[in-house]
Amino acid sequence: MKNSYDNQPTSKIGLEYLGLKECENVLWNLNPTELYEQAICNEEAILTDKHALLVHTGKYTGRSPKDKFTVEEESSINDIDWGGFNQPISKEIFENLHKKVVDYLADKKIYVKDLYAGADPSYRLNVRVVSEAAYHALFAHNMFINPPDKDLLNIEPGFTVLAAPKFQADPEVDGTRTNTFILCSLEKKIILIGGTLYSGEVKKGIFGVLNYLLPKKDVMPMHCSANMDKEGKTAVFFGLSGTGKTTLSADSSKTLIGDDEHGWSDDGIFNFEGGCYAKTINLSREHEPEIFDTTQMPGTILENVVVNKDRVPDFDDDSLTQNTRCAYPISYIPNASDTGIGGHPENIIFLTADAFGVLPPISRLTPEQAMYHFISGYTAKVAGTERGVTEPQATFSACFGAPFMPLHPTVYAELLAEKIRKHNSKVWLVNTGWTGGMYGEGKRMKLSHTRQMLNEAIDGNLDDANYFTEPVFGLQIPESVEGVPSSILNPRNTWSDKNAYDKKAAELAAMFNSNFEKFSKLASKELVEAGPVI
Repeated sequence: MKNSYDNQPTSKIGLEYLGLKECENVLWNLNPTELYEQAICNEEAILTDKHALLVHTGKYTGRSPKDKFTVEEESSINDIDWGGFNQPISKEIFENLHKKVVDYLADKKIYVKDLYAGADPSYRLNVRVVSEAAYHALFAHNMFINPPDKDLLNIEPGFTVLAAPKFQADPEVDGTRTNTFILCSLEKKIILIGGTLYSGEVKKGIFGVLNYLLPKKDVMPMHCSANMDKEGKTAVFFGLSGTGKTTLSADSSKTLIGDDEHGWSDDGIFNFEGGCYAKTINLSREHEPEIFDTTQMPGTILENVVVNKDRVPDFDDDSLTQNTRCAYPISYIPNASDTGIGGHPENIIFLTADAFGVLPPISRLTPEQAMYHFISGYTAKVAGTERGVTEPQATFSACFGAPFMPLHPTVYAELLAEKIRKHNSKVWLVNTGWTGGMYGEGKRMKLSHTRQMLNEAIDGNLDDANYFTEPVFGLQIPESVEGVPSSILNPRNTWSDKNAYDKKAAELAAMFNSNFEKFSKLASKELVEAGPVI
């Protein structure tokens, strides 16, 4: 029987390279309306009151980094920074599971989307997503860049995500850690996913591939947001969860280039994505109106959000997970860039939420300090964010995205420093955390003060300011910032007990030094010396 999707563009390059045979169960490049229909008919999703698509992903409401493996292959084995998040797995295990997934999918309905990752045509990666879930296809449609229909006929997949979320491995037989697996073969150019419906594995899997490929082309891959002001000055914002990366880059007076992942080439920066994947826990129109409004629009996917009997989302309900999300095309943000491309960043901002109350609200970094803090990727968890966390805990994630970095962190740090020097970029460390004491004693930095300091820095008003050097971390702190009380600029002055500050600063410095030990063997003398001195 002829279905209503026969007019959708089908690539001339079929699925035989995956081991899958062509059949009427393969649906190619459906549009969002058709994918809505499929997801609902498949009972993968329901509609909210405003016709967003609501999906509950079941057991896994976030990524499974301990179940992610990279295949040991001759072409890449010496490049990968093995250990930590880069876990090896054999070719035999990959090939066995690949065959099992193909056999499993043989009689299933399959959704295929051909897309681009990378707004700059010179460096983009052709991505094919193949999944038994229509929801995965819609997620890919929202999050990657959609080619014109005429190009879909001849696109050759550069990398394929093959997902079978309902298929589960047998660890004793298949050599996996659990029933779930995310396996990446850089040689075969396939990411194999099984046992998890969570769509973040699709997005971050491709991000990890770009992090491997782009440095070989002298392109710096960055886990950051980016915006551009009316004069065309570009700024990028690095930061771990809870540091304010999305909030501070989503400035309505500036053009949003991208929310999460970018490359920096000799021509400037470019967004990897065509969409945004924002956290929605405690989301409100009052505090984040642009993101809130996307949740009220058809085409947006809400993940693991709880709705009431009228299907109105309750963004304060974390009964399923704290990691509630929405995925939407970047065009849903009113001030989003049409091209996803910007110039060389004049300002680079490292955001940290220092719950120890030690770091200054803004400071200027040398290129060596920039490399050091980039490799460190510091922020702090506060009490209540995770079970068992009763006081602030230092958290370090190399390059502000360690789970997605296949190469050694110094590779990325040196490439970043090279570009900073070449393009005279200014680098700022901005503490959005606590002042006047640590968490529980001091208070959170005012958002209005942080915004003002950032605006002054980005506008160039701090270029010729007077600075003093903080003694422990060696940070250059401006003596004054227009519109901000000078009393908050030196963190030591905000503590009533100066001895307590000195003790806490020494403790945090020791944590930095301890964390950096694992990188010191491959780090230059200048880089090691850019760290704190106790």
